[in-house]
Amino acid sequence: MGNIKETILKHQFLFSKVVAFNPTHESIVQMDFSLENGQLTKELISDTEQFSQHLNSELQNHNAILGIGGYLEQRSLYQRSKIFGNTISKNSINGDLQIEEPRTLHLGIDIWGNAGTPVFAPLDGVVHSFAFNDNFGDYGATIILQHQLEDCIFHTLYGHLALADLQHIKRGMSVEKGQLIAHFGQPLENGNWPPHLHFQIIIDMQMKEGDYPGVCKLSEQDYYAQNCPNPDIILQMMHFVK
Repeated sequence: MGNIKETILKHQFLFSKVVAFNPTHESIVQMDFSLENGQLTKELISDTEQFSQHLNSELQNHNAILGIGGYLEQRSLYQRSKIFGNTISKNSINGDLQIEEPRTLHLGIDIWGNAGTPVFAPLDGVVHSFAFNDNFGDYGATIILQHQLEDCIFHTLYGHLALADLQHIKRGMSVEKGQLIAHFGQPLENGNWPPHLHFQIIIDMQMKEGDYPGVCKLSEQDYYAQNCPNPDIILQMMHFVK
Protein backbone atom coordinates (compact mmCIF):
# COMPACT_ATOMS: atom_id res chain seq x y z
CA MET A 1 0.00 0.00 0.00
CA GLY A 2 2.87 2.34 0.73
CA ASN A 3 4.21 1.81 -2.78
CA ILE A 4 0.88 2.91 -4.26
CA LYS A 5 0.95 6.17 -2.31
CA GLU A 6 4.52 6.81 -3.43
CA THR A 7 3.58 6.07 -7.04
CA ILE A 8 0.64 8.48 -6.91
CA LEU A 9 2.89 11.18 -5.46
CA LYS A 10 5.44 10.61 -8.21
CA HIS A 11 2.80 11.23 -10.89
CA GLN A 12 1.08 14.22 -9.22
CA PHE A 13 2.15 16.68 -11.88
CA LEU A 14 0.19 14.73 -14.51
CA PHE A 15 -3.23 14.88 -12.83
CA SER A 16 -6.15 17.00 -13.96
CA LYS A 17 -8.36 18.90 -11.54
CA VAL A 18 -11.28 16.97 -10.07
CA VAL A 19 -13.21 20.21 -9.48
CA ALA A 20 -12.31 23.29 -11.53
CA PHE A 21 -10.72 26.01 -9.43
CA ASN A 22 -8.54 28.95 -10.44
CA PRO A 23 -6.43 30.07 -7.45
CA THR A 24 -5.49 33.35 -9.14
CA HIS A 25 -8.97 34.82 -8.63
CA GLU A 26 -11.06 32.24 -6.75
CA SER A 27 -10.86 31.31 -3.08
CA ILE A 28 -11.59 28.12 -1.17
CA VAL A 29 -12.08 27.86 2.57
CA GLN A 30 -11.48 24.95 4.91
CA MET A 31 -14.68 23.70 6.49
CA ASP A 32 -14.59 22.49 10.09
CA PHE A 33 -16.99 19.66 10.88
CA SER A 34 -14.99 18.30 13.79
CA LEU A 35 -16.45 17.50 17.19
CA GLU A 36 -14.95 20.76 18.46
CA ASN A 37 -17.18 22.93 16.23
CA GLY A 38 -19.90 24.06 18.61
CA GLN A 39 -21.95 25.64 15.80
CA LEU A 40 -22.92 22.21 14.51
CA THR A 41 -25.87 21.55 16.75
CA LYS A 42 -27.95 18.40 16.36
CA GLU A 43 -30.86 20.56 15.18
CA LEU A 44 -28.72 22.19 12.49
CA ILE A 45 -27.23 19.03 11.00
CA SER A 46 -30.57 17.20 11.10
CA ASP A 47 -32.28 19.81 8.89
CA THR A 48 -30.79 19.62 5.38
CA GLU A 49 -32.14 23.02 4.30
CA GLN A 50 -30.87 24.74 7.44
CA PHE A 51 -27.53 22.94 7.14
CA SER A 52 -27.24 24.07 3.51
CA GLN A 53 -27.95 27.68 4.48
CA HIS A 54 -25.24 27.48 7.14
CA LEU A 55 -22.68 26.24 4.60
CA ASN A 56 -23.65 28.89 2.05
CA SER A 57 -23.19 31.55 4.71
CA GLU A 58 -19.73 30.19 5.51
CA LEU A 59 -18.75 30.41 1.85
CA GLN A 60 -20.14 33.93 1.49
CA ASN A 61 -18.47 35.14 4.69
CA HIS A 62 -15.10 34.01 3.33
CA ASN A 63 -15.83 35.13 -0.24
CA ALA A 64 -15.08 31.55 -1.29
CA ILE A 65 -16.34 29.57 -4.26
CA LEU A 66 -15.76 26.19 -2.57
CA GLY A 67 -15.38 24.71 0.90
CA ILE A 68 -13.07 21.76 1.46
CA GLY A 69 -11.68 19.41 4.08
CA GLY A 70 -12.45 16.52 6.34
CA TYR A 71 -9.84 13.80 5.82
CA LEU A 72 -9.59 11.71 9.04
CA GLU A 73 -11.78 14.29 10.76
CA GLN A 74 -13.84 12.92 13.62
CA ARG A 75 -17.32 14.33 13.11
CA SER A 76 -20.64 14.67 14.86
CA LEU A 77 -22.44 15.01 11.49
CA TYR A 78 -23.27 11.34 11.32
CA GLN A 79 -25.68 11.48 14.22
CA ARG A 80 -28.19 12.55 11.57
CA SER A 81 -28.47 9.03 10.12
CA LYS A 82 -28.84 5.54 11.55
CA ILE A 83 -26.59 4.06 8.86
CA PHE A 84 -23.54 5.24 10.81
CA GLY A 85 -24.25 3.27 13.97
CA ASN A 86 -25.32 4.49 17.40
CA THR A 87 -27.51 1.39 17.57
CA ILE A 88 -28.28 -0.63 20.69
CA SER A 89 -27.84 -4.40 20.56
CA LYS A 90 -27.61 -7.35 22.92
CA ASN A 91 -24.26 -8.76 23.92
CA SER A 92 -24.07 -12.24 22.38
CA ILE A 93 -22.42 -13.67 25.51
CA ASN A 94 -24.30 -12.24 28.50
CA GLY A 95 -27.34 -10.66 26.84
CA ASP A 96 -26.64 -7.21 28.24
CA LEU A 97 -27.62 -4.20 26.17
CA GLN A 98 -24.67 -2.46 24.53
CA ILE A 99 -24.21 0.53 22.25
CA GLU A 100 -22.41 -0.24 19.02
CA GLU A 101 -19.41 1.97 18.36
CA PRO A 102 -20.58 4.56 15.81
CA ARG A 103 -18.74 5.42 12.61
CA THR A 104 -17.47 8.99 13.03
CA LEU A 105 -14.08 9.17 11.24
CA HIS A 106 -14.26 10.62 7.73
CA LEU A 107 -12.10 8.84 5.11
CA GLY A 108 -12.39 11.21 2.16
CA ILE A 109 -12.22 14.89 1.40
CA ASP A 110 -15.45 16.79 0.90
CA ILE A 111 -15.69 19.68 -1.58
CA TRP A 112 -18.76 21.82 -0.84
CA GLY A 113 -20.31 24.03 -3.51
CA ASN A 114 -23.32 24.54 -5.73
CA ALA A 115 -25.44 21.69 -7.08
CA GLY A 116 -24.47 21.09 -10.69
CA THR A 117 -20.76 21.81 -10.13
CA PRO A 118 -18.86 19.68 -12.70
CA VAL A 119 -16.65 16.78 -11.60
CA PHE A 120 -13.74 15.56 -13.76
CA ALA A 121 -11.59 12.44 -13.84
CA PRO A 122 -8.10 13.27 -12.52
CA LEU A 123 -6.41 10.58 -14.64
CA ASP A 124 -7.21 7.83 -17.13
CA GLY A 125 -9.16 4.85 -15.86
CA VAL A 126 -12.21 2.66 -16.27
CA VAL A 127 -15.57 2.62 -14.54
CA HIS A 128 -15.21 0.03 -11.78
CA SER A 129 -18.83 0.29 -10.60
CA PHE A 130 -21.62 2.71 -9.77
CA ALA A 131 -24.82 2.75 -7.72
CA PHE A 132 -27.61 4.85 -6.32
CA ASN A 133 -27.11 4.44 -2.56
CA ASP A 134 -30.48 5.91 -1.73
CA ASN A 135 -30.57 6.03 2.07
CA PHE A 136 -30.83 9.12 4.24
CA GLY A 137 -27.25 10.22 4.94
CA ASP A 138 -25.75 7.84 2.35
CA TYR A 139 -23.78 8.65 -0.82
CA GLY A 140 -26.77 8.90 -3.12
CA ALA A 141 -25.52 8.63 -6.71
CA THR A 142 -21.99 7.18 -6.63
CA ILE A 143 -19.28 6.40 -9.20
CA ILE A 144 -16.08 4.44 -8.59
CA LEU A 145 -13.21 4.52 -11.10
CA GLN A 146 -10.27 2.13 -11.31
CA HIS A 147 -6.82 3.44 -12.26
CA GLN A 148 -3.39 2.04 -12.95
CA LEU A 149 -0.09 3.89 -12.59
CA GLU A 150 2.93 1.76 -13.48
CA ASP A 151 2.05 -1.59 -11.85
CA CYS A 152 -0.14 -0.07 -9.10
CA ILE A 153 -3.93 -0.36 -9.22
CA PHE A 154 -6.17 1.82 -7.07
CA HIS A 155 -9.64 3.40 -7.12
CA THR A 156 -11.28 6.79 -6.72
CA LEU A 157 -14.80 7.18 -5.35
CA TYR A 158 -17.13 10.08 -6.17
CA GLY A 159 -20.15 10.35 -3.88
CA HIS A 160 -23.23 12.63 -3.64
CA LEU A 161 -23.56 13.07 -7.40
CA ALA A 162 -26.48 13.95 -9.66
CA LEU A 163 -28.56 10.88 -10.41
CA ALA A 164 -28.60 11.67 -14.15
CA ASP A 165 -24.83 11.07 -14.23
CA LEU A 166 -25.43 7.34 -13.77
CA GLN A 167 -27.48 7.07 -16.95
CA HIS A 168 -24.59 7.44 -19.35
CA ILE A 169 -21.92 5.14 -17.92
CA LYS A 170 -21.25 1.40 -18.02
CA ARG A 171 -18.96 -0.88 -16.07
CA GLY A 172 -15.59 -1.19 -17.78
CA MET A 173 -16.12 1.98 -19.80
CA SER A 174 -12.89 3.88 -20.40
CA VAL A 175 -12.52 7.34 -18.87
CA GLU A 176 -9.90 9.85 -19.97
CA LYS A 177 -7.99 12.29 -17.80
CA GLY A 178 -9.92 15.55 -17.60
CA GLN A 179 -13.17 13.99 -18.82
CA LEU A 180 -16.40 15.34 -17.34
CA ILE A 181 -17.86 12.41 -15.39
CA ALA A 182 -20.45 13.89 -13.02
CA HIS A 183 -21.92 16.87 -11.16
CA PHE A 184 -22.68 17.71 -7.53
CA GLY A 185 -26.17 16.41 -6.80
CA GLN A 186 -29.21 17.98 -5.18
CA PRO A 187 -30.21 16.73 -1.69
CA LEU A 188 -32.97 14.47 -3.05
CA GLU A 189 -30.41 12.51 -5.10
CA ASN A 190 -27.22 12.84 -3.02
CA GLY A 191 -28.26 11.15 0.22
CA ASN A 192 -30.02 14.27 1.55
CA TRP A 193 -26.90 16.35 2.13
CA PRO A 194 -26.07 19.94 1.18
CA PRO A 195 -24.50 19.78 -2.32
CA HIS A 196 -20.91 18.55 -2.26
CA LEU A 197 -18.53 15.93 -3.60
CA HIS A 198 -17.09 13.18 -1.40
CA PHE A 199 -13.78 12.20 -3.02
CA GLN A 200 -11.87 9.19 -1.70
CA ILE A 201 -8.94 7.02 -2.72
CA ILE A 202 -9.39 3.28 -2.12
CA ILE A 203 -6.68 0.71 -2.70
CA ASP A 204 -8.47 -2.57 -1.88
CA MET A 205 -12.18 -2.46 -2.70
CA GLN A 206 -12.75 -5.63 -0.63
CA MET A 207 -15.08 -7.01 -3.32
CA LYS A 208 -17.48 -4.09 -2.89
CA GLU A 209 -19.19 -2.51 -5.90
CA GLY A 210 -20.83 0.89 -6.18
CA ASP A 211 -20.16 1.57 -2.52
CA TYR A 212 -17.36 1.63 0.03
CA PRO A 213 -17.29 3.04 3.57
CA GLY A 214 -16.56 6.76 3.58
CA VAL A 215 -16.71 6.85 7.37
CA CYS A 216 -15.26 4.31 9.80
CA LYS A 217 -15.18 3.57 13.51
CA LEU A 218 -12.39 5.30 15.41
CA SER A 219 -11.08 1.87 16.44
CA GLU A 220 -10.63 0.98 12.74
CA GLN A 221 -8.57 4.05 11.85
CA ASP A 222 -5.24 2.27 11.30
CA TYR A 223 -6.59 -0.08 8.62
CA TYR A 224 -8.72 2.44 6.77
CA ALA A 225 -6.06 5.17 6.83
CA GLN A 226 -3.74 2.72 5.05
CA ASN A 227 -6.37 1.56 2.56
CA CYS A 228 -7.69 5.08 1.94
CA PRO A 229 -4.72 7.48 1.84
CA ASN A 230 -5.18 11.26 1.95
CA PRO A 231 -7.14 12.19 -1.21
CA ASP A 232 -5.27 15.48 -1.47
CA ILE A 233 -2.33 13.61 -3.03
CA ILE A 234 -4.60 13.62 -6.11
CA LEU A 235 -6.73 16.72 -5.48
CA GLN A 236 -3.77 18.99 -4.55
CA MET A 237 -6.20 21.62 -3.27
CA MET A 238 -5.63 21.87 0.48
CA HIS A 239 -2.62 24.19 0.18
CA PHE A 240 -4.93 26.80 -1.40
CA VAL A 241 -7.30 27.08 1.59
CA LYS A 242 -7.69 30.43 3.31
